[in-house]
Amino acid sequence: MKTYFRSIIVLVTLVFTSCTDVVDVDVPTAAPKLVIEASIDWEKGTLGNEQTIKLSKSTPYFETTTSIVIGASVKITNDTDNTEFVFTDQNNGDYTTTSFIPVLNQSYTLEVVYEGETYTANETLKSVVDIAEITQSTEGGFNSDALEVNVYFNDPVDEENFYLFRFQEEGDLLPELEDSSDEFTNGNLMTNFYEKEEDEDINQEEFEAGDVVFINLYGISEQYYNYISLLLEQYYSVGDPFSSTPVALRGNCINTTHPDNYGLGYFRLTEVVKTSYTFQ
Repeated sequence: MKTYFRSIIVLVTLVFTSCTDVVDVDVPTAAPKLVIEASIDWEKGTLGNEQTIKLSKSTPYFETTTSIVIGASVKITNDTDNTEFVFTDQNNGDYTTTSFIPVLNQSYTLEVVYEGETYTANETLKSVVDIAEITQSTEGGFNSDALEVNVYFNDPVDEENFYLFRFQEEGDLLPELEDSSDEFTNGNLMTNFYEKEEDEDINQEEFEAGDVVFINLYGISEQYYNYISLLLEQYYSVGDPFSSTPVALRGNCINTTHPDNYGLGYFRLTEVVKTSYTFQ
């Protein structure tokens, strides 16, 4: 009998010891690519002259620090009158200007020159409508007991429009992004909602009275809508066994020197309405 129990103890010890083995995962590596975060956002009611473009390099999967890019040449050109807006290197990965002139429905070209290679991208500055009304309810979301914020706006008649919503509760580290188009609702009153369900795994609680949500509504181009839709679909389907395999998405930043060494990120120009809502 003693021998039997001794055998069980040895077996259990071996099992738990084997569970502590370190598993080395081979993660594919690639040469670093230039990452271009060029979001030119013109907030309604402002001049829109102060803009920032961020440059960095892609890093390995398990890397915890960002590789900033300094020493690049960055400018945006108005494609109609050839006015150039030069962005000054701040030596921290940021390139800034205080002289940008936003013109609705105007196309612009971004040019970034770095390490002897030239990257370009072209986009058009899109307008956005005002937010008509913001309400709260428990009826439009996925959980009939949870509070949600509802945003209403009037879509323009007889034109294609594409939108991006950015919701972020005060104190949250990351925002929630949602894309939208007027394909089936052209010229009508449109609405979008934001709800947070209780989730102990990520320490998330439902909205309650006093909570503040910051809301941005952007008018975006069709090509950016197609890009961000795919990006958000991949991001929010992580962990879903039935989702498609994520792939690297290419933005609109082209390397005209060596096309295979394309830049990551996107050059966009938008008009944006910013507001906030406090739950009652």
